[in-house]
Amino acid sequence: MRLHIEFRHLRTIRAIHDCGGLARAAERLNITQSALSHQVKNLEEQIGVELFVRRSKPMTLSPAGQRLLRLADQVLPQVEAVEQEFAGLKSGKTGRLHIAIECHACFEWLFPVLEQFRRAWPDVDVDIRPGLQFQALPALQKEEVDLVVSSDPEDLPGVEFAPLFDYEPVFLASAAHPLAQKPFVEAQDFAGETLITYPVDRPRLDVFSQLLMPAGIEPASVRQVELTAVILLLVASNRGVSVLPDWVVREVRYNSDYVTRPLTEQGVTRRLYAAVRQTDAAKPYMAHVLRLMRTEPLKLQRTDVTVG
Repeated sequence: MRLHIEFRHLRTIRAIHDCGGLARAAERLNITQSALSHQVKNLEEQIGVELFVRRSKPMTLSPAGQRLLRLADQVLPQVEAVEQEFAGLKSGKTGRLHIAIECHACFEWLFPVLEQFRRAWPDVDVDIRPGLQFQALPALQKEEVDLVVSSDPEDLPGVEFAPLFDYEPVFLASAAHPLAQKPFVEAQDFAGETLITYPVDRPRLDVFSQLLMPAGIEPASVRQVELTAVILLLVASNRGVSVLPDWVVREVRYNSDYVTRPLTEQGVTRRLYAAVRQTDAAKPYMAHVLRLMRTEPLKLQRTDVTVG
C-alpha cells in the first residue's frame, strides 16, 4: 500500500490532537469544520484504519493516529524552519555574506564593520576567507564567496566593483632612522633598506606595484610578517621600514617612536573596491554592508582629527 500523505494531513492530525475536537481545530487551521471532517475521513479511507476515537471527549488519537502524530512532530518543525528561511530570503532578511580579502591590512577596519553588520542582520551567515590563499575573483563568479575586497578592479562578466574609499599608502620608519629626516621618500630610498611587508605577492603590495617595480628598484632585503602589530614592533626597533595603508598607521601617527612620510612628493592615492555579483548588489543586507564599508574609514579619519 502506497500512502499519499500531505503536509496538510500532518497539520490536521496535530491540530485536532492539540485542540481536542474538530471545531477548535478547524478554527486554528482557518477552514470549515465540514471540510476538516471530510479531510480526516478521506485520509482514514486511504489508510484503512480510524485515526481518532470519536466516542471520547475530547477526541483522542487511535494507535494509528498516534503514529501519524509522531511523524508530524518530526516533519513539520523542519518544514516550518524551511518556510521561515525562504520567507527570510524573499524579504532580504537572511542570506549569506562570505567575504574574501585581497587586501591583507583590511582586517584593521573590516572587523568594526562586521560587528555593526552582525547587530543589524543577525540571520545573515557571515564568514571571512583570506583571498591571498586562493583566487578570490574566480571564487566570486563561482558563488563560493559573495564579496571580494580588492584594490585591483577587473572587467569580469556578472561582477561589479563598488568603490569604497580612497586611501594613501604611507611610509613608516623609526624616528631614529635616517629617512625620518626627509619630507617624503622616493623609490631609490628603499635600495639599501630592509622592507617589512605582509606575506603577499609583490604585485598586490602598493609599495611594489605603485613605486618600486615601475622604478626598477629592489630593496636590500624583504622581510615578510603576518601581523600588523609585529610589523609596528620591528619598525619601532629600527629593524626595517614599511609601507602601510593610512588607516593602519593612524594608531602610531602621534607616537614619537615612529615617523610617517608620503611616497613621493605628490603622494600616492589608491582606491579600494568591493566586488560583488550583479545579481546580489541590490539585496538589502548587501547594500547595507557596502554603506558600512564606506563610512567606517571616515570615522577613523575623524577620530584622527580629534586627537590631533
